[in-house]
Amino acid sequence: MKKYLGIIGDPIEHSLSPIMHNAALEKQKLDYIYLPFQVTPDNLKDALKGFKALNIVGVNVTIPYKVAVMSYLDQISEEAALIGAINTIHLKDGKWIGYNTDGIGFLRSLREDGGTDPEGLRVLLFGAGGAARAVAVQLGLSKAKEIVIANRTRKRGEDLAKELGGKISTTSFRAVGFTPGELKEEMKKAQIIVNATPVGMKSITQKELPLKLEWFRPEHLVVELVYRPLKTPLLKMARSAGASILSGEGMLLYQGAEAYKIWTGMEPPIEVMRRAILDQLKKED
Repeated sequence: MKKYLGIIGDPIEHSLSPIMHNAALEKQKLDYIYLPFQVTPDNLKDALKGFKALNIVGVNVTIPYKVAVMSYLDQISEEAALIGAINTIHLKDGKWIGYNTDGIGFLRSLREDGGTDPEGLRVLLFGAGGAARAVAVQLGLSKAKEIVIANRTRKRGEDLAKELGGKISTTSFRAVGFTPGELKEEMKKAQIIVNATPVGMKSITQKELPLKLEWFRPEHLVVELVYRPLKTPLLKMARSAGASILSGEGMLLYQGAEAYKIWTGMEPPIEVMRRAILDQLKKED
């Protein structure tokens, strides 16, 4: 009998997860199908009850439900509790178990595609939202030396740095504002620069970026969580300055791969999933 997986969000039509997962399921000849489900906020609880009644194996969770869904789960993983958000749920023995594979996906991309282990390194992280939290937690658990959170609302960055500093003792956390003077100084110290904000998306030009070409160095690894487009203005600027760059499709790929393992118990065909993502993104360019 066919088993069902899916993703919930609002909106949901932009998601690449169905393309990626169905390619993997087909390659491994598993009798599953992965479907997108648009769920409105007032129907979230009922949707999860319905999924459980239908014995749907698991679903990914995207905006705007990564925090709200936590109220309806029976169990939450340690990483998800630290991050304070869920992106993967699994129905096991009649109970919903929540995970967050975003940070794991980011770290695997950093190591395998970026050739960099964060242990002992200084990281400058742009943003203090959900994606930034996942990245900061995983970098902290991986013993990065220092994580500096740069956010337009400085107080939000300070709150996140204080919270994570109280939970993860192996890493130093602090916050700065998103001002040219502060960014310039922090870029001098950082080895890894991670953008977890919309800055750098297609609608923004290099001239509009709050960064200057001369601030980048060849020893920087600049990581973008955005994957539309594959080469953002931020990555183009960093590359032109001689820095190494890492685009966002790797995090998407590896967080999906981790969810796939949770649901099926199998190692997914990574390169099949990667090709499915890249083929779709190239069509959109």
